[in-house]
Amino acid sequence: MTCLHKYWLKEFAKFFFIIQLVILVLFVFIDYLSRMERFLNSDITLVGALGYVLLKVPFMFVQLTPASILLATITVFGLMNRNNELLAIRSSGISIYFFVKPAILVSVMLALLMLFLGETLIPISMARVNYLKYQVIKKKHNILSARKDIWIKSENKMIHINFYDPVHQAVEGLTITSLKKDFSLESRIDAQKGVFKHGKWVFENIIEQIHAKNSMEYDVKLSDKKTIPLAVKPEDLGEVLKKSEEMSFSELKKYVSKVEAEGYDATTYKVDLNAKLAFPFICIIMALTGMATGMRSFVKDNIPVAIAIGVVIAFMYWIMYGFCLSLGYGSILPPVISAWAANLFFLCLGSLYLINTE
Repeated sequence: MTCLHKYWLKEFAKFFFIIQLVILVLFVFIDYLSRMERFLNSDITLVGALGYVLLKVPFMFVQLTPASILLATITVFGLMNRNNELLAIRSSGISIYFFVKPAILVSVMLALLMLFLGETLIPISMARVNYLKYQVIKKKHNILSARKDIWIKSENKMIHINFYDPVHQAVEGLTITSLKKDFSLESRIDAQKGVFKHGKWVFENIIEQIHAKNSMEYDVKLSDKKTIPLAVKPEDLGEVLKKSEEMSFSELKKYVSKVEAEGYDATTYKVDLNAKLAFPFICIIMALTGMATGMRSFVKDNIPVAIAIGVVIAFMYWIMYGFCLSLGYGSILPPVISAWAANLFFLCLGSLYLINTE
C-alpha cells in the first residue's frame, strides 16, 4: 500500500467516524427526548429508557454506514480538490482513478462489518428493543408471538393465529376459543383464512361449534364467508410478530423454508432475506459515487454543495430501495430482483458518473 493510499484511508477514517458519531449522538438524543412522554407513562425507568434507545445504536450504525461512506468520501476528495492535491497528483502523471483501490477496500471492509453485525449483535439487540417496546412501554401483555404463531387473550376469548401476512393484512389458521365464567368451553370458531377489509375481519371456510344449553352437545355451523368482530387490528399483529431484523441470515433462511413447507406465502421474508445481502453492497456504490462527486471541478470552491448532492443521492437511493422492496412485498417483482434492483441502478449510475469525471 502506497503512502498516498495510507494518507487517503487515514483522512477517510477520520471523517467517517466523525459523521457517524454526530449522527448517532443526534439520533440518541432525539429518539430519547421525543419518546419521553411515553416513557413516563410506562413501567420503564428513565435509565432503562436510555438503555432502550442505546440498544438501537448497532442497527442504526448499519443503516447509516452507506450514507456516511458517501459523505466522508465526498469530504475527503473535496478537501483534496480545494488544496490542489488532486491537481498535483494529476501533474505527476498519476491517474485520478488511483484512489479507487483504497475506496473499494474500505467499502468492502465496512460491508463485511455490516454483515457481521447483522448476523451477531443486531438480532439480539433488536429482539430486546421490540420486547421492551411492546411488552413494557406499550404494555401489549395480551398478545404474544412465537415466531409465526400469535396468541391473543381478549376478555373471555383465546385467539390463536397460525400465520400472519403483514403486507396483505391477512391471517391463516384462525382459532377463537370462548370460555364461560367457570372456564368451561362455550364455543370454538375455526377459519381457514381471513383478511382485514374496510376496518373489519372477513374470514373464509368457517366452522363454528357452539355449546348447547343444558347439554353436552355442540351445534356445528359451516360458513363460506363471514365477518367476525375481533378486538385486534393488523398493526397490533404486526407489532408482536418477530421481525426480520431480529433474525440472522441463516435463521431467516430456515424460517422461510419452514413457512413454505407448511404451505404459507413467505414472499415478505424472501424479500427481507435477499435484502440482508443486497443492502451492504451499497457501500461500494456509495464510495464510487462519492469519489466521482468529490473530484468534480466545482467542488473546489463549493464543498457544501457537494455534500448537499451527496445527501440527495443517499435520499434518492433510500426512496428507490424502499420502493423496490415494496414491489417485492407485493409480488410484483421477484424477491431477488426487488432487493438488488436499486443497487444495480446506482452501480451503473455511479460508474458512469466516475468515468465521466472531469
